[in-house]
Amino acid sequence: MPQDLFGIHGKALELRSQRMGLIASNIANAATPGYKAKDIDFTAALGAAQNGTALETAAEHATRYRVPVMPALDGNTVELPNEQLAFSENAVGYSTTLEFIRGRVDTLKRALRGD
Repeated sequence: MPQDLFGIHGKALELRSQRMGLIASNIANAATPGYKAKDIDFTAALGAAQNGTALETAAEHATRYRVPVMPALDGNTVELPNEQLAFSENAVGYSTTLEFIRGRVDTLKRALRGD
């Protein structure tokens, strides 16, 4: 399993992917009355996963509703600029983690080839 092979980095990549899906859902529902924006507390979920909690369970337990700075009159709690910022920050973290894993894979390939 890649998560075991890459340790915390595999778990971080999967969590970032799940978080990206939640943020994308928030953005897609920005105009939906009553929609409550959600996010994953990445640090808490990764810490729980590192301590042996199943990744899905850790992400589920670390999912929180966002508290809006200025709630909309229709009950929607999506604040588009905040969501876009969170999406961008998460995308950078995802790319960085993926590059680290790619580097590790390349190192393993070179070791197996005897380079």
